[in-house]
Amino acid sequence: MTKHWVAQALNWLTQSLEPVPHELNELDWKASLTGNKERLIEHLIAFANHSNGGFLVFGVQDDATLTGVEQIAVAQIVNTLANLGRDAVEPPLVIDHAVVDYRGVALLIVYVAEQSNKPVHRRGKSIEEAWIRSGGTTRKASRQDVGGLMLNSKAPRWESLRASNLLQGTALLVLLDLSVIANLLQRPLPVEENELLRWLADEGMITPDGNGYYITNFGAIAAARNLEQFDTLKRKRIRLIRYRGMNKVETIDEMMGQKGYAAGFEGLIAHLKRVLPHSEVIQQSLRTEVCIYPEIALRELVANALIHQDFTITGSGPMIEVFDDRIEFTNPGSLLPGKRPDRLIGTTPESRNEILASAFRRYRICEERGTGFQKVVASIELFGLPPVVFTPMENAFKVTLYAPKKFDDMSQTERIEACYQHAVLQYLSSQAVTNTTARKRFKLHEKRRTAVSNLLKEAAEKGRIKRKDPDATSSKFVEYVPYWA
Repeated sequence: MTKHWVAQALNWLTQSLEPVPHELNELDWKASLTGNKERLIEHLIAFANHSNGGFLVFGVQDDATLTGVEQIAVAQIVNTLANLGRDAVEPPLVIDHAVVDYRGVALLIVYVAEQSNKPVHRRGKSIEEAWIRSGGTTRKASRQDVGGLMLNSKAPRWESLRASNLLQGTALLVLLDLSVIANLLQRPLPVEENELLRWLADEGMITPDGNGYYITNFGAIAAARNLEQFDTLKRKRIRLIRYRGMNKVETIDEMMGQKGYAAGFEGLIAHLKRVLPHSEVIQQSLRTEVCIYPEIALRELVANALIHQDFTITGSGPMIEVFDDRIEFTNPGSLLPGKRPDRLIGTTPESRNEILASAFRRYRICEERGTGFQKVVASIELFGLPPVVFTPMENAFKVTLYAPKKFDDMSQTERIEACYQHAVLQYLSSQAVTNTTARKRFKLHEKRRTAVSNLLKEAAEKGRIKRKDPDATSSKFVEYVPYWA
């Protein structure tokens, strides 16, 4: 089985041998395993600090003569380097290796991946005990070098961490529902197992290590056939709870999601639409049952709860709670710093889980353009629902959709917030709120013009909207914009 990095390693090796043999920053020759373990540690550290990592090639003499390696030496070399990378380096390294036939000679290539958390240094020592590659050699990092490594350092993302034990190709394929992912991407699955594993590694769903692979948190949370098979992700399954009435006293039923979020998304939406209240409408002379909540709002809010949750909060996962008069979407994790509940509509997208958010965009489940809440508000206006309610909590965030209400049945607070959200939508469309647009939003007749004018005035007095032109004297054609415009 050819590993995804082997082709690059052979390319670097060829470049180092021709036309004049010379070592590269990305590759170092070794005739055999030397007894100088300290120097080996330095090479490992240097490659781990190097952009895109690097390779140790065993079986090449100092004069570039290809002598090859014996099979019995391969295990000794790999075990020695793996132990050094684990016990003598901080953060610990995971190395990979392959034996390749190069110009008729068996060579051992050891791959040291670049570490995201830099500077990689000697365990138990200060961060200045770091090494880098320079001019085809390994040298000790200067203070300036260490500073540069720190600037390019980043903690590993949650999505990239391991969710499984070390698995062989066939075992991990059983755990992931890859046919659904391929359908979402509108592409066929690679037929050859080798190509399939390379594609999964490129997608970030698995990470290679030695002769096996680990499924990443992203791979499991997106594509797992059953999240219960991943111990660290069991509590991240989505919960759907239905209550009788308008409080949590009596539970009708509770469903726990089993599949990964992307693999099970369409099934979840279909189930949600089935269990939510419906109303009867006439379409093309036929009576049809339609969900009282717009599907686009359900899709966006479910995706939002899944993608933007804080996975570092253990013991809780995303939850959907259905009441007679509302539906609540709650996810672990408070709003990101600087975000305000009333400024979420149409704001610049930002996620604590960028890999997951990007994948959901490619799967066409959601967008990353900041239009999610904008679509939600636009759809609830179309359905005549009360305003969306955003509720930040200490370690969670909740979004509530309310069942349809007539204007006269809404509280004054709901009416004013609906005016504000309508003003935001109008402003994002380069328009303003008028008595006419507000009446259309509330599904009111021309006869209610005075009531709507009074409502807009009160919303302005409460500081939720303001006159577009504060100097205008006419009160008949007043235009309003959001308070922050």
